[in-house]
Amino acid sequence: MEATGLPVAYHQFGEEKDLPFLVYYIPDSNIIAADDGVYQKVSVLRVELYTEKKDIAMEALVELVLSNFYYTKSETYIESEKMYEIIYEMEMMAE
Repeated sequence: MEATGLPVAYHQFGEEKDLPFLVYYIPDSNIIAADDGVYQKVSVLRVELYTEKKDIAMEALVELVLSNFYYTKSETYIESEKMYEIIYEMEMMAE
């Protein structure tokens, strides 16, 4: 995510950040079982882009960095914070 040139943090920054910025975290993981054992661990990775205004170019930059992954994308406006939140979610297999 550093390739975007934006400030990036896992889950949250320790202090208030100017927009735009990215946070990422793993909100969920699942175990795939086979033959009475753990076959594979699958983690959900969430990347959140926060911007002051709708910024299609910034979204395209993030999507370029994520282009090797299959992801879903959703968007919301956080009225109380006066900012957009673009959410990318993807599944990642643990090694």
